[in-house]
Amino acid sequence: MGTLDGKVAIVSGSGRGIGREVALKLASEGAAVVINDLDAEPAEETVADITAAGGRAVACAGSVTGDGFAERFVNTAVETFGGLDIIVNNAGYTWDTVVQKMTDEQWDAILDVHLKAPFRILRAAQPYLKAHPVDHHRKVVNVSSVSGQYGNPGQANYSSAKAGLIGLTKTLAKEWGRYRVNVNAVAYGFILTRMTEATADDDSFVEIEGRRIKVGVNPQLAAAVSRTNPFGRPGTPAEAAGAVYLLCLPEADYISAQVVTVDGGSR
Repeated sequence: MGTLDGKVAIVSGSGRGIGREVALKLASEGAAVVINDLDAEPAEETVADITAAGGRAVACAGSVTGDGFAERFVNTAVETFGGLDIIVNNAGYTWDTVVQKMTDEQWDAILDVHLKAPFRILRAAQPYLKAHPVDHHRKVVNVSSVSGQYGNPGQANYSSAKAGLIGLTKTLAKEWGRYRVNVNAVAYGFILTRMTEATADDDSFVEIEGRRIKVGVNPQLAAAVSRTNPFGRPGTPAEAAGAVYLLCLPEADYISAQVVTVDGGSR
């Protein structure tokens, strides 16, 4: 018996990194999970890993910023598994530069993926959450960042989007309490993923929706961040996923409108 038996979850950006670990954790505890990634291959790989372990999962590939995606994402859960109990807005990436060099395209792209996309997904989910009997709580966990709490040089777009997501979290917690929906956020610090891995290579890029995005963190900066962390290291994706899982448990039924900082005590 899992702690989430009978629950249905959608997790955006769950083909890789933190999102994948969130999906694996929820599935291992009994939830049926809709896996999303920009690319079909990593989404299907995560589905295969979950089903091989005896869980239930289905892929819904595509960009969270695409027109009609939010409705398709929500409908996949309802049509495949018969309901929707957990929403994790995790998808995103960074596109950094100082504000005087930041283009409108950089600003809009990051606001779209980190704030507008979660808004659209939650708006699309509202009719199902409202119509569902209120005999148990449903959970929303929005993935924010310490950058949204404290700011971070070179991340005016990302910090603004993540701060906005906290505002959305707190507002929907008040709007949806009557539906027995808990809405919380996690604010991650330095979590080791492909986007934050230390690299001295100035040519470390990934392709995201036709854009060539620089990834990786300068090794000296990564080392400095680790030194200031009480644990002396960055967090792992599995540890990051654990915080999301905690907010999805029945034991968290009276926790709402909160932001849980997940940074190993750095702040």
